Amino acid sequence: MSHSPSSDLSRRLLLGGFGAIGASAALSACSGGTSTPPGAAPSSGSFGEGDKYEGPKVALAFWNGFTGGDGPFMKQMVDAFNKENPNVTVAMNTLQWADFYAKVPTAVASGAGPDVACMHIDQLATNAARRVIVPLDEIATGLKLEEDDFAPVVWNAGEYQDKRYGIPLDIHPLGFYVNKGLMTKAGITEIPTDRAGFEAAVTELKGKGGVANPFWVTATWPAHLIFTSLIAQFGGSIFDEEGAKATFNSDAGVESLEWMTKFIQSGSSPKNVSNDAQAVAFRQQRNAMTFDGIWMMNEWAKVKGLDWEAAKFPTIGDKPAVWASSHNFVVTSQATKDPNKLAASRAFISYVSGKSLEWAKSGQVPARASVRDSAEFKALKVQSVLAEQLPDVQFPPSVPGIGGVVAPTYETAVNEVILGKKEPKAALDEAAKKADSLLAADRSKYKA
Repeated sequence: MSHSPSSDLSRRLLLGGFGAIGASAALSACSGGTSTPPGAAPSSGSFGEGDKYEGPKVALAFWNGFTGGDGPFMKQMVDAFNKENPNVTVAMNTLQWADFYAKVPTAVASGAGPDVACMHIDQLATNAARRVIVPLDEIATGLKLEEDDFAPVVWNAGEYQDKRYGIPLDIHPLGFYVNKGLMTKAGITEIPTDRAGFEAAVTELKGKGGVANPFWVTATWPAHLIFTSLIAQFGGSIFDEEGAKATFNSDAGVESLEWMTKFIQSGSSPKNVSNDAQAVAFRQQRNAMTFDGIWMMNEWAKVKGLDWEAAKFPTIGDKPAVWASSHNFVVTSQATKDPNKLAASRAFISYVSGKSLEWAKSGQVPARASVRDSAEFKALKVQSVLAEQLPDVQFPPSVPGIGGVVAPTYETAVNEVILGKKEPKAALDEAAKKADSLLAADRSKYKA
């Protein structure tokens, strides 16, 4: 995932909330409506046997959106695969995620797109319904990839209409980052783990610690990701289990926004904090605690003199819960035209999945339990700490188009409330009505 400051807009557009702002619309515009089910699975044996490719020379187009610090890690694995598999040449094409999701459907339809790609978890159902990607049950079975070796939440989220469309590579959750030096100055010896501890730390940091604004609440990114975490902690959800109705305008949703805005009202956070400004402030040691993605670990590590530590997202509500997303390997319908490409795709996916410890170093939690249980992974301090959150991860229902519902609905509501433009209940109610309308339109658009 690309998470450098320069790719900030693309990150916000295509990662945030549960999904991709406008990705549903882009897919619809590219592919048109259809009343037919997703494309049939490749025929038995299409993906070959074993985890090696032994056929004639073949070229694979591999597309992804790893434009940040994660890109070089993936490129190294691609280069290593090519070196070890002389009959396969994988050409990696990296785009901003916004461009990736807009271009892939038409590129695949014309035969000029990727054969294999990485997509976010919330994009699988949409691309499956549009017949951009094909089922991978045969790959999973042939490579003996089973739920037991994956976090159940990410394994199950890769299915749509009882078929598997994604092979999970990672999970990337929100984390809790603290400035240890500022905490020590304020007399705080332990990182807060609950609401009482968090609020007490804010008070101590502002008083004894002398930090004017200890915790910055953004009006945009990553505010709606924090909201997604909090609403689940308070016993609510963004959508119902079927993804047919918005449920974020519940008491839990209101309580979540009231908790976020209290820090602005008390002066512990500045007003009108813009996109990622809290991350800039953390680098500059102008705030002491912040929530952001696991991928930021490598950004913090670059800052000289920044004494920081990562911890699990604190339990502000009644139970642990945290927003996360996931990259999944997919194979496109373009590749089904060449059985050698299908077989080579299988070998490539198996190779990178097996090397996910290296991928973890880019700021990810490996999807495979066998990798997470290794001594090598446990030695990765930040990743291993944030991996403890996997039982608490919140993913959206696996329904087509759901990623495109986020931006114009609850993300907008969160923004309006934090900016003081609307009261929480009114903003969430208005957004829920719009979300229900969009969800209904998607059901019609993507009906089987």
